[in-house]
Amino acid sequence: MEANPKNTFTIKVEDGKPGKDGRLAVGPVFRSVLAKDGFPQLEPDMKTSWDVFRVAAVKYADNRMLGWRPFKDGVPGPYLWKSYKEIYDEVLQAGSALQKLGVQPGSRVGIYGANCPQWIVAMQACNGYSLVCVPLYDTLGAGAVDYIIDHAEIDVVFIQDKKIKEILSPNCKSAKRLKALVAFTSATTEQNKEADQIGIKMYAWDDFLKVGKDNPRQPCPPQASDICTVMYTSGTSGQPKGVMLTHESHAMYVKGVDLFMDQFDDKMTTDDVFLSFLPLAHILDRMIEEYFFHKGASIGYYHGDLNALRDDIVELKPTLLVGVPRVYERIYEGILKAIAELRPLRRVIFNALYNRKLASMKAGYSHKTASPFADMLAFRKVKARLGGRLRLLISGGAPLSNEIEEFMRVTTCAYFIQGYGLTETLGPSTVCYIDDMALVGSAGVPATYTEIRLEEVPEMGYNPLGVPSRGEICIRGKSLFAGYYKSPELTNEAIVDGWFHTGDIGEMTPDGILKVIDRKKNIFKLSQGEYVAVEYLEKVYGFPPLVEDVSKLIQRL
Repeated sequence: MEANPKNTFTIKVEDGKPGKDGRLAVGPVFRSVLAKDGFPQLEPDMKTSWDVFRVAAVKYADNRMLGWRPFKDGVPGPYLWKSYKEIYDEVLQAGSALQKLGVQPGSRVGIYGANCPQWIVAMQACNGYSLVCVPLYDTLGAGAVDYIIDHAEIDVVFIQDKKIKEILSPNCKSAKRLKALVAFTSATTEQNKEADQIGIKMYAWDDFLKVGKDNPRQPCPPQASDICTVMYTSGTSGQPKGVMLTHESHAMYVKGVDLFMDQFDDKMTTDDVFLSFLPLAHILDRMIEEYFFHKGASIGYYHGDLNALRDDIVELKPTLLVGVPRVYERIYEGILKAIAELRPLRRVIFNALYNRKLASMKAGYSHKTASPFADMLAFRKVKARLGGRLRLLISGGAPLSNEIEEFMRVTTCAYFIQGYGLTETLGPSTVCYIDDMALVGSAGVPATYTEIRLEEVPEMGYNPLGVPSRGEICIRGKSLFAGYYKSPELTNEAIVDGWFHTGDIGEMTPDGILKVIDRKKNIFKLSQGEYVAVEYLEKVYGFPPLVEDVSKLIQRL
């Protein structure tokens, strides 16, 4: 059977150009059909990240907004929820308390810890009072938190209880510049003393909110062009780079996803539930949550153990799951293990049903109509293992294998799509369309507010005017960062003539479908002249049995 009939996803807005006078060759410029007449305008009351939340808090005041699982005797219990109105009230209290501390508009405020409702309250307090939110993410490397506090000149840090000791450690020399630490719950008596000794005021969460409640201040809304957040990413020179993202770019991302999702029969509703477990300090989870706020939907946070994520899935019963490839690889491995334990005849039946449904989907049928019989007989059990309500799964962060993508599309009874993007592009700058098997194995097509082209990389032999068209992926548009914080040189290297150079190598079809195939940097040239991509080696050596074998070998040496 043939793949889906060809759909039109993009328009070509500029032709490719050969290299000339020292300029590199560039391929054609593609844009989403959703922006064929130009990038859509934002509504007057939706121009900032604060607008997104503020409007939702009024419109969906009584809806469940944020959920978490409290522990009892070391075991996570059922989800508890706070409404949009309850979270909004806490945001005003947190913002008022920050003003009482003398934190002025434009100041930087850090957030350090795992995903939880307090994280979002702190973030929205920054938005509402024109402060710059700076997530702190310690896996960027040793000393990264210390570097970021100093580099961003952070005044206050909202912090998860178990992270307090790291800020108060002698290794975190920049902590002395902080005015206050606000614990997500509370600090120990000893930690309060240690903080006091270096001039830091320590607050328990409830005490800090009371400061704001007793000293209420009206929000100080930001302008669209104001910096909303500085999100640090790993840098090639060793130190993290601070990516500056504006309020307008956040709002445009939300608007772009809205326009994208509205094309499909299955609309997002207030009944949708998102399971959040990717770090809020990364752009993908942050922007998904902002979109959910816009829709008045619910977000439940995982209880902190990724190895027990399935327990959260069963308890929450989410409708949307967003993960990196390793998450889906684990799900895939788990399902294959369950299939291997079936009796031989049932395995034969499962495989026959799988092949039949896959063939029907490649012939153009949707996942719902490809084989209802197979869904009822076999795949509903897979769906049940994922909570029973999933409607959409999204994979980002790195390419997922074709085999696993097809498997997830067939067996989960849900839409499954991949995308590609970076912190600098506010997450997905390309996205696949649901139920279109022609896009399997690709990173998709330009998102609503994005234009994409490829640029020649002569030292690696990539030519965007060749067949196939290959080169460095360059991105232009509205959902793009404003530059690197305190690093104009890095900014000018990355953004040339309005085009952000990603450092990733892509392959583009004549109708604008992108596949990520390599990396411009992070490569080694072997003695025989062959280039080897680090990402490929990481994937190979990251395969658990191989890592185990290598570890055993090292122990013997």
